[in-house]
Amino acid sequence: MMSSKAKRVLSTRPEFPSLEQILSDVRGSPPTDPIFLLPEELCGDQGPSPGSPIPTEERERLFQQSRRYLEMNQRLRESREQLRERREELERAGAALEQSIAQMRQKAL
Repeated sequence: MMSSKAKRVLSTRPEFPSLEQILSDVRGSPPTDPIFLLPEELCGDQGPSPGSPIPTEERERLFQQSRRYLEMNQRLRESREQLRERREELERAGAALEQSIAQMRQKAL
């Protein structure tokens, strides 16, 4: 007799905020919000004071970094969807296998 393992039910992750929610949050944040400050500004190191313009090179670097983050986030969403589809396929295959095993046991008796 085979022992059955208890199936784990994983809690679902919260959905990502929508673009509108993110933009609303960013627009409602003051310029001194830590998200808009460079790391050296947070630490009080040398560098521009809060609210002063960011040099063009640094702005471009931050823009590219943000862009890479968004691209990676999109790839992660796509991967999550692919994994969900594969999990469903495996669950269907597992159910079919269990049904086949049950039928074989009935025939064997």
